[in-house]
Amino acid sequence: MTTYLWLAAGVAVPVSAVSLLVLARAGRRALVAALLGLVVLVALTAVFDNVIVGSGIVAYDPSRILGLRIGVAPIEDFSYCVVAALALPALWVLLERRRTR
Repeated sequence: MTTYLWLAAGVAVPVSAVSLLVLARAGRRALVAALLGLVVLVALTAVFDNVIVGSGIVAYDPSRILGLRIGVAPIEDFSYCVVAALALPALWVLLERRRTR
């Protein structure tokens, strides 16, 4: 059975791993900045996902989630903000390298 976890992990794990490698190679400053951004984005996601899930704007099939929640938001929903917080700075680093060549 396809679950949100498998769908999220199929993208989140490889993209996050590659992004962390790119950021680590870019230096400690880039990695720390991205991780600080990740903390802020996860905190904001926790607040606003709880609002949209709690108010019924978004609903998840209970049979397709793990059941772990932060408030009322399923844990799987946080994979998107993790990918965004890591992939965007990594892409910035890669494009900057390309531009300065």
